[in-house]
Amino acid sequence: MLQKIKRVLENPTEKKVYNEQLFTIVAPRYDLITKILSLGQDFYWKKKLIQSLPNNKPEKCVDLACGTGDITFALAEKFSDCMPACIIYGVDLTPSMLILAEKKKYLKNNLNNIFFKQADMCMLPYSNESIDIVTGGYALRNAPSLDIVLAEISRVLKNGGTAAFLDFSKPKNKFLQNMGYYVLKYWGSFWGILLHRDHTVYAYIAESLAVYPDREALRLLLEKHGFRIEKSKLFFGGFLELLVCTKRQ
Repeated sequence: MLQKIKRVLENPTEKKVYNEQLFTIVAPRYDLITKILSLGQDFYWKKKLIQSLPNNKPEKCVDLACGTGDITFALAEKFSDCMPACIIYGVDLTPSMLILAEKKKYLKNNLNNIFFKQADMCMLPYSNESIDIVTGGYALRNAPSLDIVLAEISRVLKNGGTAAFLDFSKPKNKFLQNMGYYVLKYWGSFWGILLHRDHTVYAYIAESLAVYPDREALRLLLEKHGFRIEKSKLFFGGFLELLVCTKRQ
């Protein structure tokens, strides 16, 4: 079964369909499982992402693969002094995730500047050079085509704009890659069986990381698309990385 998933992840069209189906299943337990799999550290990592962003006043921000909206709402809090001029968009492929994000928004106050939208990261519904900040929590690894998504981010981001990404990461060393793969595979499989009676649900994380560029290759890809890396920080013994980039002018 996992071999089939790996083949699907290597095909952009099939990966998009698979991701939408997978995250529809995961959505009701998404907030819970991110806490469990991260041993409660997910909030801290996302806080670090938000803190890494520039303090200038943006006009528009986009949070890719926003899920239930954690980073989207954190962006609104960081730039609350810019309201109502600052508009924040949360984009996700999965309607079930966006329904949960909208419910959270309803329970909060003064968030009329947040807009959630179903969209494919490979075809962002924004004009050229119209966005000041792009964020992505576990977004790039889930992109149907990483090359296309980075091109799209570069297209919509203003020159000098900021892109910040938090995601699982892998070193160039093959031994360390394999060790990380099996840790994530068995940790995810355990919770997949416990919560869904299907070990492949969260073992997907390990499989998606297996076909994802290592840290060095990812940097080269970012540079290819016009990004300059300003900051990087590893978490969880190197299992995750925060990358903050600027679009070169």
